[in-house]
Amino acid sequence: MKEKLTIVKVGGAVVEDEAQLSQLLKDFSSIPGKKVLVHGGGRRATQVASQLGLENQMVNGRRITDKNMLQVVTMVYGGLVNKNLVARLQAHGVNALGLTGADMNVIRSHKRPPVSVKKETGEVATVDFGFVGDVDCADGKMLTTLINEGITPVMAPLTHDGQGQILNTNADTIAGEVAKALSPYFEVTLIFSFEKKGVLSNPDDDNSVIPVITRNDFKEYVEQGVISGGMIPKLENAFNAINGGVEKVIITLATAIDGKQGTMIIA
Repeated sequence: MKEKLTIVKVGGAVVEDEAQLSQLLKDFSSIPGKKVLVHGGGRRATQVASQLGLENQMVNGRRITDKNMLQVVTMVYGGLVNKNLVARLQAHGVNALGLTGADMNVIRSHKRPPVSVKKETGEVATVDFGFVGDVDCADGKMLTTLINEGITPVMAPLTHDGQGQILNTNADTIAGEVAKALSPYFEVTLIFSFEKKGVLSNPDDDNSVIPVITRNDFKEYVEQGVISGGMIPKLENAFNAINGGVEKVIITLATAIDGKQGTMIIA
């Protein structure tokens, strides 16, 4: 029987909210058994870029990462955010190790080619997202070696292409790919934590949590406009993880990562 492993992904909005972050780190530290933390940090990157006089370019909530912005996200994600989380987890008695995908070659990706995107205005345009990576593979065996030594990986949303190029990569995608890569070795629960109690049927009602979503439910909710925007790729990552062997996926409030609350994603 496989040992249980919990992977928690925390978004940039929570990282920037001291009260939520403190509670999340406390709760994460209390999760029994083996675990992994995956973090975002987009809001901090936006703030630092603005302080440096760099323009933040976004398309449908996705960051365009030019050469200057790549330097910012590498510093912020791989340094400022990652190492602060590692230090704070050490204070909670968690032997954490901060990693990007380049470290030990744990996540390899390729540079995203220009893609056609339907903008919020309805206009379809070809967009080059710059130094953004789409994941090719994650090394579950290498991560398992670390985890079995009592180390808790803290994953930053950066990968590499194997040719020396760092790439900015969506943190939800990293969480899903890491979960899939670890599923042959552990019984994996993946928890996407953010600032809402779960997937909401009414965005104006924080208590309108949808308790369970199947893939058919998901298609219907998207067609009806109940689920839209950034929640669509988050759920796509969730179903991708389930299809890849992950036992359970939960979307929930950052201060409720006990696995018993929020929205459960099932096949």
